[in-house]
Amino acid sequence: MKIILVSAVALIDTDGRVLLGQRPEGKSMAGLWEFPGGKVEQGETPEAALIRELHEELGIETWSSCLAPLTFASHAYDDFHLLMPLFACRKWGGIVQSKEGQALKWVRAKDLRDYPMPPADIPLIPILRDWL
Repeated sequence: MKIILVSAVALIDTDGRVLLGQRPEGKSMAGLWEFPGGKVEQGETPEAALIRELHEELGIETWSSCLAPLTFASHAYDDFHLLMPLFACRKWGGIVQSKEGQALKWVRAKDLRDYPMPPADIPLIPILRDWL
């Protein structure tokens, strides 16, 4: 089974809320909410992938020193296995905005379960909730 490495981040604002993005129509798992991030490209570190993805998807800049490893997900889907490190980030430059048409929402950790998420993301919720 193919292993896909995806890097994700819990962006945490000054009010302690976490940013979720909704997968747009036309993508797999459309309509589900997820932490920002994306696939780690060949020769890229998970941190570099997040820095790139945050710039492309949300129009913000951050730095490796601001990405704290928090936990990871390991989940078997039907046709691949997802390995996803989750970082926490409280510092970035710029204003978060949707660059790829996805809906965005700042959510309190205690309310994360109210948002339907991909199966790999669900086990991350209690860890994030306990950490915040």
